[in-house]
Parts: sequence; structure tokens; C-alpha cells
Amino acid sequence: MNPTPTSFRTLAPLVTFFLLIVCVAVAAPTAHKDNYFVYVGTYTEEGGTSKGIYAYRFDPDDVKLTSIGLAAQTINPSFLAVHPNDRFIYAVNEVGKYGGQKSGAVSAFAIDRATGKLTLLNQVTSGGADPCYVTVDKTGKYLLVANYTGGSVAAFPILADGRLGEASAFIQHTGHGTNPQRQEGPHAHSIDLSPDNRFAIVDDLGLDETLVYKFDSAKGSLTSNDPPLAKADSGAGPRHFVLHPNGKFGYVINEMGSTVSAFSFDAAGGVLRPLQTISTLPKGFAGHNDAAEIQVHPSGKFLYASNRGHDSIAVFAIDPNQGTLTLVEHVLTKGQSPRDFAIDPTGTLIFAANEKSENIVIFRINARTGRLTPTGKVLDLSQPVCVKFVPIE
Repeated sequence: MNPTPTSFRTLAPLVTFFLLIVCVAVAAPTAHKDNYFVYVGTYTEEGGTSKGIYAYRFDPDDVKLTSIGLAAQTINPSFLAVHPNDRFIYAVNEVGKYGGQKSGAVSAFAIDRATGKLTLLNQVTSGGADPCYVTVDKTGKYLLVANYTGGSVAAFPILADGRLGEASAFIQHTGHGTNPQRQEGPHAHSIDLSPDNRFAIVDDLGLDETLVYKFDSAKGSLTSNDPPLAKADSGAGPRHFVLHPNGKFGYVINEMGSTVSAFSFDAAGGVLRPLQTISTLPKGFAGHNDAAEIQVHPSGKFLYASNRGHDSIAVFAIDPNQGTLTLVEHVLTKGQSPRDFAIDPTGTLIFAANEKSENIVIFRINARTGRLTPTGKVLDLSQPVCVKFVPIE
């Protein structure tokens, strides 16, 4: 029997409601955040109880962290780098001698994606004393390291199984800065790569220079760029470098000067041009301070810089057109000597690693203002100095 017009009028609201539910279900994205392993590098030879790299399971939805414990025993893994495939993690062994040589080492580990535990694959000499920074190139084929006391940088091929081969490049810096105690010679403190993988940017604290090298990802070679460097203020002590997500601006934190220097970055030629230098400290602070870590928020709106002495994170707003910085606030890290901090992969949290108070304090990031508020979550760990995230399968 054919339905009557009255039947249509009766059924129409139900049909409309059903179609609306179907459309919403199809259009609405699934609300899901990955869980992560959090790896923490530590110092093991400076009077603490740490034995290497520690790990946690991390659920960002409710900021839940569950300790896995010691993921790998190794000496002074003070800086870590994760391979782009998330299967391997690399650590410096920040020591002055390794294997009878006046050199530190770099260790390669395989990540057990089920348990978070790490398995040592191999170790190679870093080419200089006290390596303090590592990074993996965008192709995942090379690892680059900065040797602090050695004052040098090097590149190593990454083999298919994650192990490290013999050095493909080595550059020894020479010279000194103006501070005879801290800058008696070169001290390479970090090495980072441009988004297109063509340039390696190196901060040398001892020389007051941010050097730019051409990087050949086919050969793993490093050659001096033209122009070769950006000069810092005398005695500033460049430590770490970070690029803005848009690739147009770069920022250097100066350890000894407690400042951040902003640069424009010419991606075609690898050229840094100075824009601004701004203090990381509040006005009137007269105590000793060493600036440490620097990060740009994934949104590109904010920059964060840590102070060891004032024991704080300085929050800056970034001018989207000029790349210059404006102070927003200083936030105490509820601990001593925040050597490192990391923005979590969701962009909503900062993990502040307080080396001397032996804890990691977690702050929430206000997406609109960039301001930080403590979550109340604190991880107790001896001498934490580096934090990295790896998604759990």
C-alpha cells in the first residue's frame, strides 16, 4: 500500500533526524591522542644515583605517567635524539675519554615498541671530548654530534639496522673567546639541521659564533658555508639554536649572556642575519645565571627559554611578520637548574627537567597566551638533563 501524505508528514521528522546523525558521524573526526614513551637522559657520574636512560609511559589525555624504570644503562647520556622512524634512539656519552682515546662516545639503541626498553646496538667514539648534543638528519641516514670540550663536530652514517658507522665528516674548531675561564678554546655546544636538510647550524660557546655548514645528505659531508657564521656579542656564549616552524627565523640562546638572539634565516643560502637580542632574565635579577634550553612552540606563536640560577622559563611572544620577541612572563620551574625542557607532541605541555633538584615538573601551555601553569605532576629522577618523546605503537 502506498503511504498517504499524512504518513510522509509523520515520518519526515524521523528521517531528517536519522540523516543528521549519519552526517555528523561521518563528518566528525575521531578524538584521539597517541600515547608516548618519554625518555630521559641523565648524568650518571656527578654524585647522583642515575644509571642511564629512564623511560615512562605517557597518556596526554589526563597527563598520566607510568614509570618503566631504567630503559638502558649507559654513562652520562646527557643528550638524546630519536630516529625519524621511531625505532632507534641515540645518546651521547658525555665523557672525556672512551676506549683509551681522548674522546667521548655516541651510543645507538633499538627501541622495544611494546615495552619501551632499549637494547644497545653499538657505540662509536664521537671524535672529541665531552659530546653534548646529537641530531639525526631528515633522511635518517646520518647522525651529527657536537663535542663540547673537544670543540669539534662530526657526522656518522646510520646503517640499516640502526647501528652507527665510522665518521663520514669531522671538523675541528679553533680559536677562543674573551672569557679566559669559559672561552679558552672552542666549545661546540649544539648542531641542528635546516628543514631542507641542506645546512647544519652549530653553536660554539667558546668562539661566540653560530657557524653554518653545508650538509650533503648523500655523502654525510660538512663544508663551510659562505658566509660561514653569525657572530654573537662578546662573551655571550651561544649554546642552542632553534628554527621557527616557518623556516624564516632562527633563535640562539646565549648561555653566558642570558640572552636570546633572533635572526632572519635565508633558506636558499643558509644565511643568518641578526634581528634582536633580548634578556632571558627579569629586570633587577642580580644573581649568577646560565641560560640553557630554547624551544619554539609548534604553533610558531611563542618561544620558551630556560634559566639556571633564576630557575625559570622565560616566555616570549613571536611577531609573526618580523620574528622579533616580546616578553610575556617568567615562570619558576619549581626546582633547581632547568637544564632542559621539552614541549610534548600535543603542544599542550612542557616537561621542565630540573637537574639539581632531581625532578621533572610538568606545566600546561595556554594555547592563546603561551603562559604556563603547573599541572601538579612531578617526576622524581636523579639528574635529569634531556627529555624526548616516542609514540607507542
